[in-house]
Amino acid sequence: MNQRVCVMLMLFLSVPALALAHSGAGVSSGFISGFSHPLTGFDHLLAMLAVGLWAGGLGGRSIWAVPATFIVVMAAGALLGMSGMAFPYVEQGILLSVLVLGFLIAAALKLSLVYSSSLIGFFALFHGHAHGSEIPVATGAATYIIGFLAATVLLHSTGLSLGLFMKNICSGKIGRLVGCAIMLCGVYLTVS
Repeated sequence: MNQRVCVMLMLFLSVPALALAHSGAGVSSGFISGFSHPLTGFDHLLAMLAVGLWAGGLGGRSIWAVPATFIVVMAAGALLGMSGMAFPYVEQGILLSVLVLGFLIAAALKLSLVYSSSLIGFFALFHGHAHGSEIPVATGAATYIIGFLAATVLLHSTGLSLGLFMKNICSGKIGRLVGCAIMLCGVYLTVS
């Protein structure tokens, strides 16, 4: 099982290098731009990893349902952002997601599947709206969306793998420390 996870992670990590080999083509620039968006914003990066970490700590059906909820609702939020629909407090919602997810991981708080999916969906709207409203003008929207969804899946998978590893192999204290670190980064991002 661990070998399969490592192989899948390596395959996911090789995708950006393959996409860059075709830079200059109009279609791939939308994908690359979308793929890089969650990776270049530290707040997005932390939140996406934290979703996977928390889902891994929750276990059970949450392992797939929590990240899947985030992906689906984030895509809907992106469509709202692309349409120009105003959405208040987007940046604050993104920062709040980092703080809250860091706290949930640090506290090893386990919510029911309904509550955890609802909370994740709420935060996903903010992340999706930011992605959708920041699509570069000369970029293909469909390939951009596919790009940021692919990056999000990669980050969720990475966080999930780490969360399962910490839950099954390492002491629970490590997971709590990681949650505290994420929460402290959220505090830093909020005040800076």
